[in-house]
Amino acid sequence: MQFLHNLSSPVRQYLLVTGNYWAFTLTDGALRMLVLLHFHELGYSPLQIALLFLFYEFFGVVTNLIGGWLGARFGLNRTMNLGLALQVAALSMLLVPSQYLSVPLVMAAQALSGIAKDLNKMSAKSSIKLLVPDGASGTLYRWVALLTGSKNALKGLGFFLGGALLALLDFHGAIATMAAALGGVWLLSLKYLKQDLGKAKAKSRFRDIFSKSPAVNILSAARLLLFASRDVWFVIALPIFLASQFGWSHWQVGAFLALWVIGYGIVQTQAPKITSIGSALPPDGRAAFLWAAVLAIAPAAIAVALHKGMDAQIAVLGGLLLFAVLFAVNSSLHSYLIVAYAREDGVSMDVGFYYMANAAGRLLGTLLSGWVFQTMGLVACLLISSGFLLLTALISLALPRHKTRDRKAIRLSRS
Repeated sequence: MQFLHNLSSPVRQYLLVTGNYWAFTLTDGALRMLVLLHFHELGYSPLQIALLFLFYEFFGVVTNLIGGWLGARFGLNRTMNLGLALQVAALSMLLVPSQYLSVPLVMAAQALSGIAKDLNKMSAKSSIKLLVPDGASGTLYRWVALLTGSKNALKGLGFFLGGALLALLDFHGAIATMAAALGGVWLLSLKYLKQDLGKAKAKSRFRDIFSKSPAVNILSAARLLLFASRDVWFVIALPIFLASQFGWSHWQVGAFLALWVIGYGIVQTQAPKITSIGSALPPDGRAAFLWAAVLAIAPAAIAVALHKGMDAQIAVLGGLLLFAVLFAVNSSLHSYLIVAYAREDGVSMDVGFYYMANAAGRLLGTLLSGWVFQTMGLVACLLISSGFLLLTALISLALPRHKTRDRKAIRLSRS
């Protein structure tokens, strides 16, 4: 712990926030994979499995709205620690004997986990805005990209951890191990996280949970469709497709999705370098439009390849690699823009509203993933994904862009 004391306060808090976020993310990814694979093994249909996650996504929508207000009123340290505690409670609920592990109980535990996850994520993302000096947009973009990318890499590791723990320890053993480990992280966070982090100077009113910023509202609509486009085929349809069509085991499904999300997270950390090619300015609405438009091609290409009879493993796995790279850049770019657009005093209010839209997109995508895959198959899921992305690109046209004189100044400085 002496290492932490020797660091500057902003860096120390950034590392503590990131460490909390990492630990939570590992258990979140593992829990999702455990529930998905365990109940698929018990014979549940894709739509029934999707319904298990219904409250997880629904309460994410509610939590981001209320959580942003709580963070501004009481401090982000409290909302982050509350998220960790609720995740430990959610895991503990699933430790009941197998005969009592009913669908309503699992849905209730997932609801609590959804609240915990979005409290934790909103707190982490909002904190970055407060730890970077004003005007340091490049540093802000890099720190946000690093936090977001590392989180997703660890979420991928969580997928693998879930599949591995299910095979090694069974469902209850896996849940008990994760609950004990996260409980230790929670105790450390209570001790070391700065007490007044993110607390607004002015008293926040509950009615202010809805953003009054046009840029935040437009970006939130784009974010909703962006994440619906991913989850409509990735959350339920893809894991079951890999298991049922390719005959993959729990280990193989968990390992592949883990590697996919880890790679996706690594690309996210490099997004500032990728999006800065050809421009020294941080990304704006024009960049958001272009990257969303390019991403829309990926799921459509996979759908066409499957429809034309191309080998399914080549089409799906190859297409997934392309989708991972493009989606990672889009997601990281959006994560930077919301932090850049958010007001500094009460930043969690704007960030919370934005991640409410994010959660709504996941909810929409999850429900569609189970229903569309069960009734029409993977190709239909992919086509819907592409349609959502085209709408994302169109909405992004309305986002703010850098002024023309700023672009001219950059070009002159290079000549």
